[in-house]
Amino acid sequence: MPTKNLAIITARGGSKRIPGKNIREFCGKPILFYSIEAALASGVFAEVMVSTDDQEIARLAVEAGAVVPFMRSEATAGDFASTDEVIYEVLQEYEKRGKQFEAFCCIYPTAPFLTPKRLKEAMGLLQEADSVMPVVPFSYPPQRGLIIDQNGYVRRKYPEYATARSQDLEKMYHDCGQFYACRTAPFLREKTTDVEGLVPLYLSEMEVQDIDTPEDWELAELKYRKLFQKD
Repeated sequence: MPTKNLAIITARGGSKRIPGKNIREFCGKPILFYSIEAALASGVFAEVMVSTDDQEIARLAVEAGAVVPFMRSEATAGDFASTDEVIYEVLQEYEKRGKQFEAFCCIYPTAPFLTPKRLKEAMGLLQEADSVMPVVPFSYPPQRGLIIDQNGYVRRKYPEYATARSQDLEKMYHDCGQFYACRTAPFLREKTTDVEGLVPLYLSEMEVQDIDTPEDWELAELKYRKLFQKD
């Protein structure tokens, strides 16, 4: 029989733009710890596991309270493996070990703004939905976006919206890049968390920060200290 929920934290060893990104110190501790601690504190997971190909990441994950029941395969440790492929591999490996889960939450290892409350909300939404994606509105309408052409000139990507008022444009959102919650059956059927019954979990700008470059990292630490740390 399937047990309740599984937290899958995806933390491979390779990182080109920020070396050692997944275990680099963030405001006093490895950034991976924030995702593990939020998942454990939420109380909604039967197991909190880390999928990795790196022994040091595995060691730190266990130190933080997660489990690493198996290492990630070479096929899903490369630069071009998708998150969905990693999730599928994890579920299949658990199946081989006689473990099944009704639902899972795939959490990124660089999500220090993630809270136990948000994870509880997401898993609660799965009572009525098949999948949940945290989203945040674009801070500026994408329809008013600019591009630089091959001659170096500024061009409007969508000139038809050049004079449109911002409030008249359709509101658009983007993936927060923190986690995806999904029921296992529809995921295995469609091989993606982007299933038909995908619903949003709305987050604010203050809860979200991309961490893809060293500059992003500095901004994230400044924001984190402002929100969560006392002088």
